[in-house]
Amino acid sequence: MTAAAGIEGSPLADNFDYEALPSGTPLSANLLAGAFAGIMEHTVMYPIDAIKTRMQVVNPSPAAIYNGISHALTRISASEGARTLWKGMTSVVLGAGPAHAVYFGTYEIVRNELVGDQRGAHTLATGAAGACATIASDALMNPFDVVKQRMQIHGSVHTSVSSCAKAIYKNEGLRAFYISYPTTLTMTIPFTAFQFAAYEFFTKKLNPNRHYDPLSHVASGGLAGAVAAAVTTPVDVIKTLLQTRGSATDDRIRRCDSFTSAANVIYEKEGWRGFLRGLRPRVVTSMPSTAICWASYEAGKEIWRRYGRSL
Repeated sequence: MTAAAGIEGSPLADNFDYEALPSGTPLSANLLAGAFAGIMEHTVMYPIDAIKTRMQVVNPSPAAIYNGISHALTRISASEGARTLWKGMTSVVLGAGPAHAVYFGTYEIVRNELVGDQRGAHTLATGAAGACATIASDALMNPFDVVKQRMQIHGSVHTSVSSCAKAIYKNEGLRAFYISYPTTLTMTIPFTAFQFAAYEFFTKKLNPNRHYDPLSHVASGGLAGAVAAAVTTPVDVIKTLLQTRGSATDDRIRRCDSFTSAANVIYEKEGWRGFLRGLRPRVVTSMPSTAICWASYEAGKEIWRRYGRSL
């Protein structure tokens, strides 16, 4: 029996809304729920994310050309070992916890400011809160994402997060960790806005009573992730080029330093189809990872509602 079902018929039932933690709940509860959600989201589907990164690389070597997800899994496992699919995950774990804590903490604060005590779905307010959340979290996560992608690409010589970070800093300077940040925001702000708005929309359809319901959170999160991933894939391709340019052999790619210059290189080399590189693995990754993220976040909040006062 859910917590919501347990209070039906009580004086609290009319005021209960699963989306928001109880009044007076400390911000730390949202931060902990967000950190838990972020780590779960990024680690479970990490091998598919690694494949997406490789498929988005412009001018890959012949050994790094893949015909779909299953072909990539087989080829990488056979030639480089299955462990290669997990290279760089430590960087994600180190960054995802704090970044998602900031992400969901900011989301709750902004959403509460915009919505207040009004119940029901508030799509525009939720989208705006999501956009603010991603600006804050990406500022923290971007360097970790750069290190992760450098370790994911074919032929990466980096064996640890620290050695990779040191090499990037030594060869390219501090700017390399943030050169993709404006492009990242160009992608993640609409991604987050689409994701949060779509999550609200699907939740309203699948869970109109607004009770805690893991199945509806998983379904709504998965559908929201698919929509957001598909729409923002072209910008993700540009971001990948900027974050991996230091490892490229093409001199023009190495000189790319902005959204526009990277987009021009992709278009000139591969046309419009180049901006759809990695679409399938990106959607395949986003559906379960976003579902896991939302389900974990809602579960974390539900645990706090039930046991928070005794913790």
